[in-house]
Amino acid sequence: MPAAMSADPSLRTVKAWPFEEAAKVADRLATAPKPSGALFETGYGPSGLPHIGTFGEVARTTWVRRAFERMTGLPARLIAFSDDMDGLRKVPDNVPNREMLAQHLGKSLTAIPDPFGTHPSFGAHNNARLQAFLDEFGFDYEFASATEYYKGGRFDAALLRMAEKHEEVRRVILPTLGPERRATYSPFLPIHPETGVVMQVPMEEVRPDQDLLVWVDPETGKRHGTRITGGHCKAQWKADWALRWYALGVDYEMSGKDLIDSVKLSSAICRILGGTPPVGFTYELFLDEQGQKISKSKGNGLTIEEWLRYAPPESLAQFMYAAPQRAKRLFFDVIPRAVDEYLANLEKLKAQPEPTNPAFHIHNGSSNDPGSPISFAMLLNLASVVNAEGSEILWGFIRRYAPGVTPESHPMLARLAEHAVAYYRDFVAPAKQYRAPSGMERAALEDLLQVLRSLPADADAEAIQNQVFEVGKRHAFANLRDWFSCLYQVLLGQQEGPRFGGFVALYGIAGTIGLIETALAREASAA
Repeated sequence: MPAAMSADPSLRTVKAWPFEEAAKVADRLATAPKPSGALFETGYGPSGLPHIGTFGEVARTTWVRRAFERMTGLPARLIAFSDDMDGLRKVPDNVPNREMLAQHLGKSLTAIPDPFGTHPSFGAHNNARLQAFLDEFGFDYEFASATEYYKGGRFDAALLRMAEKHEEVRRVILPTLGPERRATYSPFLPIHPETGVVMQVPMEEVRPDQDLLVWVDPETGKRHGTRITGGHCKAQWKADWALRWYALGVDYEMSGKDLIDSVKLSSAICRILGGTPPVGFTYELFLDEQGQKISKSKGNGLTIEEWLRYAPPESLAQFMYAAPQRAKRLFFDVIPRAVDEYLANLEKLKAQPEPTNPAFHIHNGSSNDPGSPISFAMLLNLASVVNAEGSEILWGFIRRYAPGVTPESHPMLARLAEHAVAYYRDFVAPAKQYRAPSGMERAALEDLLQVLRSLPADADAEAIQNQVFEVGKRHAFANLRDWFSCLYQVLLGQQEGPRFGGFVALYGIAGTIGLIETALAREASAA
């Protein structure tokens, strides 16, 4: 159990969603105190591999849990619950030995051989992948296996309680089902004693006083009696969710917008059993490049492996923290902004540990990471201008811009340089398209050229930026935004870019003069 920390009730007024959620959990425990503190839960279906949504749900729940501990001084636990007793409905596309798995459809994942040949079962293999995934990001959690909980008796009392309330539970669920499923529905799914299949069949009799379910195999017509307890049956998933909340006393669990109706049903069942549903939080789903909902089966959107190829995990945490109840596009072009938002928040955290700062939650209150003196957008533009094939070429400019900064002294910057090269190579380079300047733009660029030639070689970013502004003001741009768009499109071959003075300071005045001279050599477009 985590050690208790000193309480800080003033955190109740903090306008940050993890503290607002934590206050709800604190209110819940104020009316029903528990010596063990609060129990937070995240659920996981182990028929597939962990994905970017898994990271988001565990990270967000972790931030609420930490906020609760800081606010109340009470201990809190987070369990990552694997529904590994579920029956395998279809063979995944991304596994070996698919023919072997096809012979075990309908059986519990922990009763199916591991197609990878590394673990006692397919469920055990995927559970290990989940734990390795969570461990990689340093999450503090307790792993829970449905199979172990059912077979170990952790749910026995709750199962018998559900048997006593069998018809009441059915009355909650039946209106939500189609005619065919309604005819066979029971919250209990007995494990077939001969085939091992998780059966979805109607119960002929439910005898809680005898710990017995009576049902008929629809294929053979054979009548079976199955114990309710001891892992001989499991609950259908909406009932299972309620069973878990009731049996374990879960205080907090968040879920996606697509599960709103399921939360309502499971909450109703939890109350029928005599429990109180946990505090809930509904987060919005992610959208792809076209604004459509991301689907694992469609493969639209962005995987966690792809994100981590182009940016550090802290930037993904920043993306997950921001506005979780607003639908957001999750595609490659959101990565640079997320990185720079994270870097800015990290700098603020080092100056003042303010609990409204996302970095406060990402780093649990404080961080010794020196961050990066150069934005990711700047690194991307540098990589673009020098056509970087590796991060070594970037470091030549970085060392001149920030003397004393090394990969060893600034490991975040070292990672960002590697990420910038990968992002440039895969996304920026293929889309790079220079345009020639118009007549009016040509005059402004010639003006800027003369200004840069007059500046000392060591002029700082602010001084350069001021001069760039002044040049823009002297020419007939509708607004200064058009002037900077000209610089990005004509000099960098991109639609947008970083603060231009900072880029010149990083790339060098002499190098920038060369860029302008090259641009002026292009044929002028019609004014």
